[in-house]
Amino acid sequence: ELKRISSNAIDAAQSISRNIAEGYCRRGIKEYLKHLYIALGSSGELHSCFYSMFIAEQITEEEFNEIDVLHFKVENELIQLVKSLERKEQENDWLDKMPDK
Repeated sequence: ELKRISSNAIDAAQSISRNIAEGYCRRGIKEYLKHLYIALGSSGELHSCFYSMFIAEQITEEEFNEIDVLHFKVENELIQLVKSLERKEQENDWLDKMPDK
């Protein structure tokens, strides 16, 4: 049902940004990475929703391709952020608390 898939897509899209923000605000690199992986999962869920809409002919191929390009960009930027933070974690180059003024 289009209404249900649309609602799931909106939830998944919002989950991406909420998890990025929540992970960062927790300040610990392990927590941040955990939330980024959850955001990546939500990104996959979002793609699945739009693919289902396309297969069910609820969106056109052109609409799907436009969404797919944007999804690919966001997903790859998230992956690059994860890789960067994993390097910082290995190098112990992350401040887990708020800096003093």
